[in-house]
Amino acid sequence: MNALDPSQNRVIVVGGGPAGYEAALVAAQLGADVMLVERGHVGGAAVLTDVVPSKTLIATAELMGQFREAESLGIDVRAEDGAPAAARAELAGINARIKRLASAQSDDIRLALVSSGVKLIDGTATLVDNRTVSVVEHSGNEYQLDATTILISVGAHPRELDSAKPDGERILTWTQLYELPELPEHLIVVGSGVTGAEFASAYHALGSEVTLVSSRERVLPGEDQDAAEVLERAFRSRGMNVLSRSRAAEVVREGDGVLVTLADGRKVRGSHCLMAVGSIPNTEGLGLENAGVQVSESGHIVVDRVSRTSVPGVYAAGDCTSVLPLASVAAMAGRIAMWHALGDAVSPLKLRHVASNVFTAPEIATVGVSQKSLDDGVIDAEVVRVPLSTNARAKMQGIEDGFVKLFCRPASGSVLGGVVVAPKASELIFPIAVALENRLTVDQLANTFAVYPSLSGSISEAARKLHRRA
Repeated sequence: MNALDPSQNRVIVVGGGPAGYEAALVAAQLGADVMLVERGHVGGAAVLTDVVPSKTLIATAELMGQFREAESLGIDVRAEDGAPAAARAELAGINARIKRLASAQSDDIRLALVSSGVKLIDGTATLVDNRTVSVVEHSGNEYQLDATTILISVGAHPRELDSAKPDGERILTWTQLYELPELPEHLIVVGSGVTGAEFASAYHALGSEVTLVSSRERVLPGEDQDAAEVLERAFRSRGMNVLSRSRAAEVVREGDGVLVTLADGRKVRGSHCLMAVGSIPNTEGLGLENAGVQVSESGHIVVDRVSRTSVPGVYAAGDCTSVLPLASVAAMAGRIAMWHALGDAVSPLKLRHVASNVFTAPEIATVGVSQKSLDDGVIDAEVVRVPLSTNARAKMQGIEDGFVKLFCRPASGSVLGGVVVAPKASELIFPIAVALENRLTVDQLANTFAVYPSLSGSISEAARKLHRRA
């Protein structure tokens, strides 16, 4: 068998999330015999319980926020009798729409896979060795499949604490939020990382009272400090209760609500509690030890930059690995795995070039080097920060919080990365990511025409400020 001839390869993908379905599509495109085993619905957590649902919820929350700010832009939102009008979030309807969209997206992915020739198997899979997979279909059929290449892409699930066991009614993980029949009166969010901050921001905009419990000094401890400070100020100015340096010791049901006891003895009462304290990879029971696949102490599969595990022929991608847990990264890692396994041209994964976004209000987008690496002396870079308060378009839209930060090499002016804090920062980070990927200089970025007025004009302004006379 020629390992570089895709038609001679059988690829078995275990798990149908972004890493799995993108890998399957690439392998099918390259002519391999592809089978994808999924125990739930294709799309995985990203489509069904995580990225698609949460960002749909956040999009609705953004509209609510805009409605509340309409009066400051001169729009009369009062009723005919002069009483203040009020938009009200009907959570049951919002959640029903979220689940419809997620299901529709899953159906679209399934159709794309089938149309590409991928054979879908509804069931569970375990590794017998590095060339054999045991399958148990939901129908009860059991059999083994031989493979030339195996990709593990089984994702992760919310971490649960013994002192705060979710019950699906009052104490919740983020996968259970979409079953709530009505808006929480007072939502306590435990965990101030990306997931906690996003849901705290969304539910506050929808009209819930929100208390954000952060064990760290500030929200989003893993993000750019300047950006995190802007977001925390915005949270507090809107009335969110942010408890910094406050570790939750226990969460229990108390009548029709919850009681959160902090490590210092303080108690916080609310109607619901969202536990956002990280994820655990779904690697237990996969038979990885049968194949000799190396995992970390946390249970994550160890991979290299082309998604290879410690065992030849076995690849892994997505949140079950120790690589950056983003859907975009999972999808790219899955594609890279198949390009490499099937002998196509491939470039190793470059995490430094990955653009990421926190979907709060305002959003925080980053790419490339970080302010911390600069402050710690890890890199040598010039940096400039331009506040959006001076941007004409931002003034027109009533945007008060946000900035654009740009990093470049001192000598050459090559773009090293950037940070954007703004509404739709997820869209504004793209030109900086393009500049980084293509090794553009700040002068090249500055000499590219930006629309006036536009928020992207602040990117051009930041690049001009980094110009040095030759």
